[in-house]
Amino acid sequence: MPKLRVVPLGAGQDVGRSCILISMGGKNIMLDCGMHMGYSDDRRFPDFSYISGGGPLNGFLDCVIISHFHLDHCGALPHMSEIVGYDGPIYMTYPTKAIVPVLLEDYRKVQTEFRGDTNFFTSQHIKQCMKKVIAVNLQEIVHVDNELTIQAFYAGHVLGAAMFLVTNGSESVLYTGDFNMTPDRHLGAAHVYPGLKPNLLITETTYATTIRDSKRARERDFLKKVHETVLDGGKVLIPVFALGRAQELCILLESYWERLDLKYPIYFSPGLAEKATKYYRLFINWTNEKIKKTFVERNMFDFKHIKPFDMTFADSKSPMVLFSTPGMLHGGQSLRVFKKWCTDPKNMIIMPGYCVAGTVGAKVINGMKKIEIDQRIYEINLRVEYMSFSAHADAKGIMQLIKDVEPKNVMFVHGEDQKMEFLKQKVEKESNLKVYKPANGETISIDTEPEIFVDIPENLLSKSISLDPTPSKRFCPFQACVVMEKQSKKFEIISAEEAAQHMGVQLHSVTFSEIIDVEEINWTKIAKKLRKYDPELQMKTDGIDLFNSEILLTNVDGESRQIEIIWDESRESWLSLLTEEITRKPVKVLNI
Repeated sequence: MPKLRVVPLGAGQDVGRSCILISMGGKNIMLDCGMHMGYSDDRRFPDFSYISGGGPLNGFLDCVIISHFHLDHCGALPHMSEIVGYDGPIYMTYPTKAIVPVLLEDYRKVQTEFRGDTNFFTSQHIKQCMKKVIAVNLQEIVHVDNELTIQAFYAGHVLGAAMFLVTNGSESVLYTGDFNMTPDRHLGAAHVYPGLKPNLLITETTYATTIRDSKRARERDFLKKVHETVLDGGKVLIPVFALGRAQELCILLESYWERLDLKYPIYFSPGLAEKATKYYRLFINWTNEKIKKTFVERNMFDFKHIKPFDMTFADSKSPMVLFSTPGMLHGGQSLRVFKKWCTDPKNMIIMPGYCVAGTVGAKVINGMKKIEIDQRIYEINLRVEYMSFSAHADAKGIMQLIKDVEPKNVMFVHGEDQKMEFLKQKVEKESNLKVYKPANGETISIDTEPEIFVDIPENLLSKSISLDPTPSKRFCPFQACVVMEKQSKKFEIISAEEAAQHMGVQLHSVTFSEIIDVEEINWTKIAKKLRKYDPELQMKTDGIDLFNSEILLTNVDGESRQIEIIWDESRESWLSLLTEEITRKPVKVLNI
């Protein structure tokens, strides 16, 4: 029996460094190629030596698929393709292809120019890597080769994020990447064809045990706390990633400031708004319906109250709000500003999304009052608020996707072990599905039932339909032979007659007969009754030939009121119908 093998090189019982290797029907596919924001050594990248033993990956991988532009899903791509070595195709959506090189270059600058990392990929590596990328449209079926296909579906989450259906022959895997089942202010909800029934659904479980409260309540709470802090003379730091939650919260604050005519300055990291406007204008068809309808009249991303931030503003005594990258405080401007503001109890930091264990953001969320950053201890006196505006599906959304897709097996990645285990038990109990949650480097093997697709000749289909005597044609017996061609190993459906001819043998058939009593034998009248069942029936001097001689009606020697019905085994179900039709007396019409 065929086997589907999956091993996570990253994101196995962990969030970060997403990289899943699947083997199906002799094909090897890498799903995502991310980095781990909690590490600054070799552990930040997946262990690619698992695939090739330390050498280049050519010959070991058939393709690489990137679900979206977040660095924990694409941050190791130049390292994998240019330093380890891979020259094959890399697939991602058009928005992802546009944004990935920008974020990779920003990441490279942080690592090399601010942290002094010399063992890192270069700008040239990024350019060479992106030359191998093939962009795909949503729902487009892309043929990687003659057998392997991929198909992208809208995932919500961030601009360009996609789920990917990978199919090889009769085996299929649906990989969600990161997805969101709830529409927000600028993106729609994830959408995939219902009833796909893949052999395996690989789904993220970032919020495996969370069912979020009302979105409106969260937004009101966010606005209230921001407003109260600036009224009290404090500063509000909101760490975000360049694209995604930044736009969602900027739209929210912009409309609130406009409505109340507030004058407190709101800033964002330099280039953030320009990038957002550029990409959202270019890929407007990826946003929700409201954004599409109003984009011509008013660009929702041209903010009136939100201005670019200069690092000198960080030392100002005046209240302000700052959206700053990156979102997990693992480096960059957000961490530099945090170090300046964290000691003042008037200030506040709002963490709007998930933070990987080991990052400064995760330590802040966990309530640590003293944090070591760059070999210095910082007192954390500012207010800390964790408000989940993260565009990940919660437990309810994950369960809904499983219900919609109807997979045969489920695998959890991109989550914490204990939370995965809780949801695993719930899914297995309610959906009666086998759920896997392998750790990094752990291989799971799933038996898949082979499915064979063959073309059926039209004449055999017509014959099958004709064998059912009922008008509904719901129970059509199908009789044929399956032949496999030795060299191509392709299957073909042929008739029993053709099979006998191929094998050089004589075809035998079994016939049955029954004698019925009638009031008179008038072959013309009987043929008139039966012609509605077989318009091509043949009348003979001593009987009637139906369905190309599969049923014969004939005289019984020496009997003037008996007819013999002879039929072959395929027409067994017709006997009672024909008998009733032949012996039924005509209805007399009375003239009154």
